[in-house]
Amino acid sequence: MIKTYKLNRETWVDIDNGTPEEINSVMDKYGIHPFVAKELFSSTPKPRIEFHDQYIYCILHFPASKHTHSKDKNQEVDFIIGKDTLITARYDTIDALHKLGKDLEVEGVLDKGNHIYNHSHIIFTRLLRGLYTGVFEELEYIEDTIENITSNIFKKKEREMVVSISEITRTLLDFKRVTDLHQEILEALKERGQEIFGNEFANEMEVIILDFLKINTTIKSNLEMLRELRETDYSLLSAKQNEKLSQWTIIGSVLLILGIIATIATIFF
Repeated sequence: MIKTYKLNRETWVDIDNGTPEEINSVMDKYGIHPFVAKELFSSTPKPRIEFHDQYIYCILHFPASKHTHSKDKNQEVDFIIGKDTLITARYDTIDALHKLGKDLEVEGVLDKGNHIYNHSHIIFTRLLRGLYTGVFEELEYIEDTIENITSNIFKKKEREMVVSISEITRTLLDFKRVTDLHQEILEALKERGQEIFGNEFANEMEVIILDFLKINTTIKSNLEMLRELRETDYSLLSAKQNEKLSQWTIIGSVLLILGIIATIATIFF
């Protein structure tokens, strides 16, 4: 399915699980290289960026543990960024793209965007901000989960939290793996985009890079917190097990003494 949106002089073409016929029609209309168009037929496992004469092509993946609409917890977006045209291709329902599409429809009816935005590539930069906002929301949910784990650990539920800590750590490590290469691509977008699209584009990308760095820092700090929680949980669990072991040792000693006394009594009486 293809949807087209407009804002000022910009056009956004959003391809949602496009058919070969739909993708080929976009290729012909907007002068996309056949090799690039072929990449839009299916998802790509790793991020990438390519620079062409009239546009930039890049692939980014965004973690979506709670906001995914499929079994895949990493959502891919392919971007073809031209002077006045943005083409996106995706293979899942992505909340940020859906929301921006609705916003642009409303702004088009109200003729609002023409008065608010006076610089280029606003659709692309708004879209990237929306995607990173989605990642922030995912991290907020994870932080709430970490708070619940912390609370339960100190409510003497250490054993139950072992699995919870492992699961949320695995989720965060997946977030880190998926976003690790974003900075390299964003920096390349800023540098080359400035040459092609001008200083305003570079300034907008600088803001987006700062958003990404906040996400990166949040992921690392949460992983560190989970490491400390795991150590605390292990210490409390070990202390509880040692306490139980001591109790059983005392009981065993008492039973042994009673057994000896009973044996002696049997011999002499």
